Amino acid sequence: MEFVESGGDVLGALALIARGAVHGGERCGCDPEAVRVLADREDGAVVRHGGIVAKAHAPGTEDGPHALRVALAGDPALGGILLPPVPGPRTERVAGRPVTVWPYGPPVDPGDPDAAPWEDAARLLALLHRTPPPPGPLPAMRAPVKAALAVGRMLRAAPDHPATATVLAAWRTVTESMGEGGTGGTRASLCHGDFHLGQLVRDLRGDWRLIDVDDAGLGDPAWDLARPAAWFAAGLLPAEVWARFLGAYEAAGGPATGPDPWARLDLPARALTVQTAALALAKAAAEGRALDEVEGVMIDTCARIPVARTVPGSAASS
Repeated sequence: MEFVESGGDVLGALALIARGAVHGGERCGCDPEAVRVLADREDGAVVRHGGIVAKAHAPGTEDGPHALRVALAGDPALGGILLPPVPGPRTERVAGRPVTVWPYGPPVDPGDPDAAPWEDAARLLALLHRTPPPPGPLPAMRAPVKAALAVGRMLRAAPDHPATATVLAAWRTVTESMGEGGTGGTRASLCHGDFHLGQLVRDLRGDWRLIDVDDAGLGDPAWDLARPAAWFAAGLLPAEVWARFLGAYEAAGGPATGPDPWARLDLPARALTVQTAALALAKAAAEGRALDEVEGVMIDTCARIPVARTVPGSAASS
């Protein structure tokens, strides 16, 4: 496929790339509904054309680490875990952003929370964490970096918000622990780097696969469990669901936890709580609105973090 450079119409350029991946040079006779915008954010714009999606990655994406992450997704050793990209060399860029092409997979239905595949997700993470890294260099997974970036975004967007000081106090407990080397493990495991249920799709066989390797790499696998752990600690994820998720992960041999899971999960859960709260403040400030109920819960959880661990039942989450 030829090189594409677009200065403004990112979505239009992605639609052309996706159509070319589906039809080559042939005329497209697809129903208009076959072409849809799945995401239009600065950190990722995605357009679907039939069974293919084209994604423009975030501005400033580093070519070297990006190429290694995309290659990781296509590694046969991870074929049952990560959704692989569409084969073939890709040289497209849109508005300076690298573009990748992937098979479309149906995502988790946000309207049916009872059917959310927590156990399947846990098993995929355990398999990812247990898979030996391929030979050659790999970047570090970006979960800790993303938390720091969220705090920076909050400080730019909402420096005077009454809750900003609360989030910063919680963030200091994270940076102090990371400064002491308290990340809960070594950087030896393959990690997704940004796990949540939106990172799951079904492949052609109907099996769940992890997508979005923009933050993948080597790191402490506890960070991949941090978001559901943070939700549980905040009271947003029911205890029964958390038990199912953690139990499935441990039953599959996941290495991120031990006899006391929170000895490993506390720091990453604190970081993800801060990240979620910081992004909530930044978005609310940009939109000129008050925090919603869930966002308020995350701020309240930040207020408790300096008191004790995030483990439910402690002063930090009671």
